[in-house]
Amino acid sequence: MKFYNIIIKYRFQLSILALVLAIVVNIYAGFWPSFILYFLAVIGLFSHFFIGPMRLIQEPMENGDVEAVEKILKSIWFPGLLYKPIRSTYYTVKGNLAMMAQDFDTAEKHLKKSSALGAAMPEAEGANKLQLGMMALQKGDFRNGEQYVRAAIRAGIPDKESEAVAYLSMCQIFMNKREFRAAKDFFRKAKACKPKTKQVLDQIKEIEKYISRMPG
Repeated sequence: MKFYNIIIKYRFQLSILALVLAIVVNIYAGFWPSFILYFLAVIGLFSHFFIGPMRLIQEPMENGDVEAVEKILKSIWFPGLLYKPIRSTYYTVKGNLAMMAQDFDTAEKHLKKSSALGAAMPEAEGANKLQLGMMALQKGDFRNGEQYVRAAIRAGIPDKESEAVAYLSMCQIFMNKREFRAAKDFFRKAKACKPKTKQVLDQIKEIEKYISRMPG
């Protein structure tokens, strides 16, 4: 696996080397002896621009090495050439990095691009739309926030913690609308997810103070 990652990392340079060697062999020995080198060069260059090095980001992301992830993303010179699902993942990662840097405008721009392309997996699409919904709600844009969170729930959210966040967001939206029956229904769904993170549990406790007093 490490050898394969090395090939991906240096694929462009190896492809150029294969192309140069192919031209030299072609000059001195003819086309057919050089054919395999031409073939390897074309395959290497094609995969470099249309597939890219996105496979390499998994390990640094798991290790929290943001600098390494950014370096890999910067090595993608023409993201518009990437195969559509890979391009979607590229913009998702760019959006997540921007969110970590508190650059919400840039994060929103990249996540919208990813969402428009369609994710390779429905769960990834759900996670994208949830993030867009949360950013819209932070800006006080409840209309778009509700649309994005609803779309996230429909698409499917990959983990129970995020699913609970989605239902709590919907609960708060309907509390603001004074549609208390719907708010209570979303609150029950959030609790049914049985979240464990402190932030989500604190939010549940805070809402619980008010929701029992609501009519409906």
